[in-house]
Amino acid sequence: MKRTLYIPAALLVATSAIIVLVSFRQADNTAEAPLCHVPAADPDLMIADAKPEPKGCVFKTVYEGEGLDPSFALVTPQNVVRAEQRGLDWLVKAQANDGGFGSGTHARQDIIDPHAVSTDPATTAMVGMALLRMGSTLDKGNYAQQLKKAAEYLLVQVEQSPKGAVNVTQLQGTQIQSKLGANIDVALTAQFLSNLMAKIGEGHGMYLRSKRALNTCVSMIQRSQQADGSVQGDGWAGVLQSSFAASALESAKNQGAEVDDEALDLARNYQKANFDVSSGSVATERAAGVTLYAVSGSTRNSAVEARELNEIVVQAKKEGKVAENAPMNVATLEKAGVSKDKAEKLNTAYQVYEAAKQQAQDERVTSGFGNNGGEEFLSFLQTGESLVIAKDNSWKNWYGQTTGKLVDIQNQDGSWNGHHCITSPVFCTATSLLILSVNNDIEHLLEQGAVKYRN
Repeated sequence: MKRTLYIPAALLVATSAIIVLVSFRQADNTAEAPLCHVPAADPDLMIADAKPEPKGCVFKTVYEGEGLDPSFALVTPQNVVRAEQRGLDWLVKAQANDGGFGSGTHARQDIIDPHAVSTDPATTAMVGMALLRMGSTLDKGNYAQQLKKAAEYLLVQVEQSPKGAVNVTQLQGTQIQSKLGANIDVALTAQFLSNLMAKIGEGHGMYLRSKRALNTCVSMIQRSQQADGSVQGDGWAGVLQSSFAASALESAKNQGAEVDDEALDLARNYQKANFDVSSGSVATERAAGVTLYAVSGSTRNSAVEARELNEIVVQAKKEGKVAENAPMNVATLEKAGVSKDKAEKLNTAYQVYEAAKQQAQDERVTSGFGNNGGEEFLSFLQTGESLVIAKDNSWKNWYGQTTGKLVDIQNQDGSWNGHHCITSPVFCTATSLLILSVNNDIEHLLEQGAVKYRN
């Protein structure tokens, strides 16, 4: 096509896009009309002769290069949208003057006023991730200014950390540290920075600064890693600290950070080892005796490799390398061309994922400690993200059940709070929003799990 023909074609595409966006905007005002969170189209992928996309939620990622089955995406019910907005309205008011958010100390859990406690990186990172997932960036969105202040707070915390440190703060005894681990702040900060970098892109003025800070966090996590793959400084449910550290390394690697592959494998293996596939038993010694905490970590940290196995076998079947009814096991992987060592590694992850995800969604397990504390909310979040990352359609059932519970227990003021251990309304509200709005982040989570397409 000649260059002169691109201009009117491009104008036509742009005009059509505006009309579609306006129609979605108007639909927001209808009573009980469901919402479909669709990532913005990449203009670099648009061509004049492209066929129109089918209606519905269809995602394309830079790794997959093809439309995802639209049935994988969900329509967000209006009651969930309302709960999200109420929670977000409450949450942004909790921001302190320094840009941070706080949960308070374990010793004074009776103080629930978010402005009467010190700010901490772990809580700020959770709020920052919630703001990102709810649609704000550093430059646009209803809460861009709040997000920018939170990001600056976290970057300064990292940049001012002493050389050789294993955490990004000198604070001790926060609710989050006491229950998850003394070094949870760096794991959650690293996860926030990875998410931020994915949203803003390499051309943004904050990208390089964020990447430097992310590499600093990665170094801290790897320095604090113990021989078994866990992170030192266990709290009451230290398995969760180690799980978030493992997923932080995974996300950081996805963003090109300086992650040691052996450290990542060791971190994943620790989480997988907490679940015994043959017996179905779960190691809960470092999970406060609560199966939910351990099993959600096992699910989360086997999801990427489980998806890789599945995609290798599916592709091998398409190419005729293995039979259509070939099982998901080591022998099948070897026939597909995978080395024995890698086949055994992927098969272990797959078996752990398939078994652990069942327990992680069992009603007897999801009751956790008997009522909801911040640890339960975090476990629910890990399970849901695992299912999406693994491209597992069962995530839709998880979403319906979990969001229904969260909407039912939302406080009148729009917040959520825990009833044991991590009770902070700021931390619990941020985590609840991350769960409710996971549907907004489908594309990002799928890209994170697309291991076979990465260099």
